[in-house]
Amino acid sequence: MDLSNKNASKDQLVSDFKVVVADAEALLKATASQGGEKVAEVRAKAEKSLQAAKVALAEAQSVVVEKSKEAAKATDVYVHDHPWKSIGFAASVGLVVGLLIGRK
Repeated sequence: MDLSNKNASKDQLVSDFKVVVADAEALLKATASQGGEKVAEVRAKAEKSLQAAKVALAEAQSVVVEKSKEAAKATDVYVHDHPWKSIGFAASVGLVVGLLIGRK
């Protein structure tokens, strides 16, 4: 369960970072018509940082996908090696969830 929480938080981080990148791109496009040497310098620096952020985001996303695939494969192997333990665990979790939902 801890691994799935880590993957979920990484997925959320990647999602949030994509929103930030999109907002930054929109800001750069909105200021494209602004003149001045200082504005052009800041825009160029922001574009360079944005490109670096996109590369980092792509790398982080590939790591998350790879780790998720590894976790899924490990789970599949465990379930095939220990089917009755897996069924017992799933039934226990289902029972606990059912009891929690049934409480008023």
